[in-house]
Amino acid sequence: MNAIDVWPGCSQPKMRPDEFERLSRLVHDECGISIPKAKLPLLEGRLHKRLRDLNMDSFHSYYNYVTSPQGIENELVQMINAVTTNKTDFFREPRHFDFLVNEALPDLARHGMGISSRLVVWSAGCSTGEEPYTIAMVLADYASTHQPYDYMVLGTDISTRVLDTARRAIYNEELVEPVPMEFRQRYLLRSRDRKNRLVRMAPEIRTMVRFRRLNFMDSDFGMREPVDVIFCRNVIIYFDRDTQRTLINRFCKHLRPEGYLFLGHSESIHNLDVPLHQIAPTVYRLRDA
Repeated sequence: MNAIDVWPGCSQPKMRPDEFERLSRLVHDECGISIPKAKLPLLEGRLHKRLRDLNMDSFHSYYNYVTSPQGIENELVQMINAVTTNKTDFFREPRHFDFLVNEALPDLARHGMGISSRLVVWSAGCSTGEEPYTIAMVLADYASTHQPYDYMVLGTDISTRVLDTARRAIYNEELVEPVPMEFRQRYLLRSRDRKNRLVRMAPEIRTMVRFRRLNFMDSDFGMREPVDVIFCRNVIIYFDRDTQRTLINRFCKHLRPEGYLFLGHSESIHNLDVPLHQIAPTVYRLRDA
């Protein structure tokens, strides 16, 4: 190994600025995520495991591999899995779910959503599944007093690793503490082995949520019908402003005119050229709606 790649006494290769430039540009081109120069140690740390797994001794070799035909086929998804941030919780930003139940769902019902046609809620950037399962529990509770009511939840993410976790629908008990007790009793199954301290989403919740991989940089999201509600919270903060504008405009093309877009509390469409207006904190509708 070239001595320039390793600090004295360290067995792990160091990422040079030119290597960071190439790899961060690749990440941006592939999935839209912007990694500023100050995040070089973060990118370096997250890719170290990939170098170890591939028995590579430099980020230069890794870049050459991941951009090769073989690497594009076999490694690119693994790289994206490694570099994407996947922070989520059950009932994160609970005021959004209050608004969904008290304002959005009754309004959409007046347009027939959930009544004469299926209500579709999309969790875009769903990570390990806590958000789409929260939405499914909220909808199941709403449906219990508004029969008949037809709905489904779609969860998408670019990371195959987190989608595998979401599909299993098994979580440590401490992760479900934000779930209201009545929801835990109705929609969560506790492991028979209490030493495991694991819970699983009940079958009626799991069957209402579908998961699939989606890269926001794809020109076609693969959706042939409009969706009624989009949750894309704490996702666009990782993109530059041009990418944010492009992505939100794509969301708008898939959103029903009467539908709703929920963003994260730290996200804003201010000064973005998008056809939305704000109706509540970080809740938006199309301007023509």
